[in-house]
Amino acid sequence: MSNTVNNRYDFTLIFDVQDGNPNGDPDAGNLPRIDAETGKGLVTDVCLKRKVRNYVQLVKGCERPYDIYIKEKAVLGAAHVKAFKELGISVGEESRKPISQELFEKLSELDLCEGLTLEEGEEEGADHHLIVGADADKKVIKVWIKDEKLEKSIASAINTALKDAKPRKPTADETEQGRKKMCEDYFDIRTFGAVLSLKSAPNCGQVRGPIQMTFGRSTDRIVSLEHSITRMAVATEAEAEKQGGDNRTMGRKNTVPYGLYVAHGFVSPHLAAQTGFSGDDLELFWKSLEQMFEHDRSAARGLMSTQKLIVFKHDSALGNAPAHKLFDLIEIKRNTNNEGPARSFKDYNVTVGNAPVGVEILELL
Repeated sequence: MSNTVNNRYDFTLIFDVQDGNPNGDPDAGNLPRIDAETGKGLVTDVCLKRKVRNYVQLVKGCERPYDIYIKEKAVLGAAHVKAFKELGISVGEESRKPISQELFEKLSELDLCEGLTLEEGEEEGADHHLIVGADADKKVIKVWIKDEKLEKSIASAINTALKDAKPRKPTADETEQGRKKMCEDYFDIRTFGAVLSLKSAPNCGQVRGPIQMTFGRSTDRIVSLEHSITRMAVATEAEAEKQGGDNRTMGRKNTVPYGLYVAHGFVSPHLAAQTGFSGDDLELFWKSLEQMFEHDRSAARGLMSTQKLIVFKHDSALGNAPAHKLFDLIEIKRNTNNEGPARSFKDYNVTVGNAPVGVEILELL
């Protein structure tokens, strides 16, 4: 990834949904997101970036330098600790508590929480030790103690050991080393940025990503349709008895019959230089925008497709025209021969005006 990004880019992503829910709102019963004032549909930038992450994870397999920081079931603090250990930076002092043979045997029978380990005495009569790692998450361990309902002697020994474990606050130089390491290893950090100052892990600072995106907004008002659905089965015997063997479960799902959405984005070469975001990364990002819906199918989302990806490439790092002026060059209009509601991309015409001096228009899709 030696090639650098030297030009500013602005881009417009045009995508659509047919008979699906492009981005449900958990605060509104997972209904499609709608601007209450205009009735137009919304898709958050977080949703779009999630699909980019999923595509890169699928294509690159989470292998560095294309690993994904924000991924399903990830423990973010573990990534920080791993980075510091690979850099040879101490994360603190572990706690080593001598314990009796009886307590050692009791602890050996447990599935110890992450951060706790046992060390058996090497010689007969030598002390055994309960070890709490310097990077152990004390809150998680305390919750584990409560959930496991440990006997008093075991809980007391662990809590005493926890007090002696001392996480170490990294210096400013070490934090910067951690930040660079995280950018090198994780595609989404060097692309979108991240807040890496966790309380429960070594501080890696904050990263401003070179690529930022807006919400997607539909060109026309959308309608959210509610559908009743039936499952020919029940979850429990009690439900079956209550229904007298009919075994039906009713449910609902909401869809948008059709919506054409437009989102905008920006690529900063200055921030790319700070995070190490390369030309190869940029090509992968463009490809992810083209292909992300193809590998994210579900019955709930219906048919989602990237219809257009229009990129404005500036001749300079600072840019040669305001982004909003470039976005205004794109016109999306309904076909005059279709009077009813739009039901496909063919019901629209998309045209792009002439670029100003110093800007090249690239229609990647």
